[in-house]
Amino acid sequence: MAMPQILAVLILCVMMALFVWGRLRYDVVALLALLASLAAGTVTPDQAFRGFSDDIVIIVGSALVVSAAISRSGVIEAAMRRPFRRLRRLRWQLLALVGSVTALSALVKNIGALAMLMPAAMKMAKRSGHSPSAYLMPMAFGSLLGGLITLVGTSPNIIVSRVREQITGQPFTMFDYAPVGIGLSLVGLVFLLFGHRLLPQDRRATASLSEAVNISDYHTEATVPEGAAVAGMTVGEYLGAVDGEVAVTGLVRDGARRAVTLPDTVIQPGDTLLLRGEPNALERAAIKVGMELTRQHAAADEGVPADSIGVIEAVMTPTSMLVGQSVGRIGLFDQHGVNLIAISRAGHRMTQRLSRTVLAAGDVLLVQGPIDLLPERMRVLGLLPLAERKIRLGGMHKRLLPVLILVLAMAGTAAGLVPVAVAFFAAAVLMILTRAISPEEAYEAVEWPILVMLGALIPVSGALQETGVTDLLGNWLSQAAAGLPAWGAVALLQIVAMAVTPFLNNAATVLVMAPIAATFAAQLGYRPDAFLMAVAVGAGCDFLTPIGHQCNTLVMGPGGYRFGDYARLGAPLSALVVLAGVPLILWTWPV
Repeated sequence: MAMPQILAVLILCVMMALFVWGRLRYDVVALLALLASLAAGTVTPDQAFRGFSDDIVIIVGSALVVSAAISRSGVIEAAMRRPFRRLRRLRWQLLALVGSVTALSALVKNIGALAMLMPAAMKMAKRSGHSPSAYLMPMAFGSLLGGLITLVGTSPNIIVSRVREQITGQPFTMFDYAPVGIGLSLVGLVFLLFGHRLLPQDRRATASLSEAVNISDYHTEATVPEGAAVAGMTVGEYLGAVDGEVAVTGLVRDGARRAVTLPDTVIQPGDTLLLRGEPNALERAAIKVGMELTRQHAAADEGVPADSIGVIEAVMTPTSMLVGQSVGRIGLFDQHGVNLIAISRAGHRMTQRLSRTVLAAGDVLLVQGPIDLLPERMRVLGLLPLAERKIRLGGMHKRLLPVLILVLAMAGTAAGLVPVAVAFFAAAVLMILTRAISPEEAYEAVEWPILVMLGALIPVSGALQETGVTDLLGNWLSQAAAGLPAWGAVALLQIVAMAVTPFLNNAATVLVMAPIAATFAAQLGYRPDAFLMAVAVGAGCDFLTPIGHQCNTLVMGPGGYRFGDYARLGAPLSALVVLAGVPLILWTWPV
């Protein structure tokens, strides 16, 4: 080995050791690797920062914004809520949850799809009496498999597509991954429907803050404007239309309150319904039928952008100035510029109107106002913020808009009208312009450490090629695979990628392995497509640890899992992915 090759390999080994050590963040490790490459001369100053302008950085960043906007819209969760409520048996529940998250992961980033459906899984577990651990890990694994179906489902697919373009001049297109991805997803789905029994049944997550203080039972009011869909319905019909997610505790008509509301009471324009339920359920139950949640003392919010308004959940301290005051007299909006949306009082079912409610220490309030002013207002009012609520006081057409933008972006790339980077960059900008997501939320959605790591590792990975290291490693792999049939060589590369991914970020695995795979294929006299696809599948399928992929990490706490639980379910699934993946790859991409 020549000195540049030795230095490039040494930097690679130290980088991998630092990744495994885990004391430094992976983006810091990538930056150190770039600095070391510059110092060693394996990367020139002209090449050092080209990675940050690479298309892959734009695609991954834009895909994260688009995914966050889809998740924020709530349209997917809303569409699936009714069929999910009708499922009773665990196997059918798993089929619905894992199947849905797998399909969604083909359209949005897999961690976004998982985050969208985790609340549904938690509610289903609570309603059916099963542990959330029975649902969450199978859903995480399903999201990883679903990410294999399209170009934008997971970062490794995007990186592999770029490597193929460098080698052959043609990238993988949006649905080139679909035959392999769909096949593996179906195999994985069937396994997870039965394999979930391998998980310990005693896993339980620690109680969340909201569970500890019992703040799911809020009381609020909603008015019925002229032309609302709910006008003319009976109370019973209304409850059926909203799937019984809320309870009607009263009705106000012409200033007079009816304490007892019978199911056959007809709702009229101008009525005010007194509702009880969970905050997001209250919002859905109002918007779905055209009602408007009452915002106490809310003057017109002219001049205040909708994306700068937030809702905070806060508990009243004993020293709060609001203790002993009635809601109708404190003038929250007039004096403090915030609106009271709903109230929850533990151990007490409230029946009076919101405006006549006398506040007490320990009450939990949903307070709405300008995001930048809310923390200061909470301090002045003596309220202790618990969490920000993602409540959207808008119509369904606003929720469908992000989905339409995503469909147009995918259609444009699938038809070859625009490059993937342009399509998803345009989609991300349109999400912001149409207020599907605020600029602040868009910046929060972007995983900057991932982008920094990509930008830094692209020239480091390029150094491996330019110094001839990939040729050398390809030779070693080809010698190891000497005498193996084509399927054995593809399987070897897929297993190596799967073995490396738990210790590296999956994107880093592809940046290192994809050029080696292409050289490996050339050394054996094969076309590179099957080998690149094997790397993509191997890097996208980390089922063995909670740290190799964010989806696995996301469910660890809510599911109450331990480190070793992942291998119990993940090891046999990994073996199935190799056994099914190799023939699927070779059938789709003959060597």
